[in-house]
Amino acid sequence: MAEQATVVPTDRDALIVTDVQYDFLPGGALAVPDGDAVIGPINRLARAFRHVLLTQDWHPRGHASFASSHPGHEPFDTVELSYGTQILWPDHCVQGTPGAEISRDLDIPHAQLVIRKGYDPAIDSYSGFIEADRRTRTGLAGYLKERGFERVFCTGLATDFCVAWTALDAKAAGFDTHVILDACRAIDTQGSLARALADLKAAGVHLIDSARIASA
Repeated sequence: MAEQATVVPTDRDALIVTDVQYDFLPGGALAVPDGDAVIGPINRLARAFRHVLLTQDWHPRGHASFASSHPGHEPFDTVELSYGTQILWPDHCVQGTPGAEISRDLDIPHAQLVIRKGYDPAIDSYSGFIEADRRTRTGLAGYLKERGFERVFCTGLATDFCVAWTALDAKAAGFDTHVILDACRAIDTQGSLARALADLKAAGVHLIDSARIASA
């Protein structure tokens, strides 16, 4: 259940919009159920935040996380890679393809940064901060700290993977971290949403609804 607390965005706050790309939207290669429902809430939220950042999945062809790269396997199977267990996905967000583009329905002209992730052919990346090997950093934490941000608010796709991992890494990096639940949607495969929400709560990440964000 979301926390009932009013939040007034300040100049120390950043809104992170995670992977609102065509391949994760209806009709895409890895469509998140009801994924396009995040766009309206995110656009409303963006008007309340001066500082907005985007993440973008950006895989080369033949990426190690694609089921097509592992003969005999299907999407949502798991394999062991050098950094641990990897869920295999349909080919998605391939560099330079229409599916990798950020949705043009997002109305955030003042967005200040796009962090691309998952571009190493051997390493998947859910988090906007650290790739799945848990060693390769994107530089986002350093950017946020250098600019003096203290709180981050996470939205986008999908709640149980890229949003949750981004939020957990933000919290671990020392930021007061919130996930705005109605501005996210989940894949929810094999209980992944329940696990993600439990992990977020255990880490001290705040779970809120967009109605608790004061309007601009």
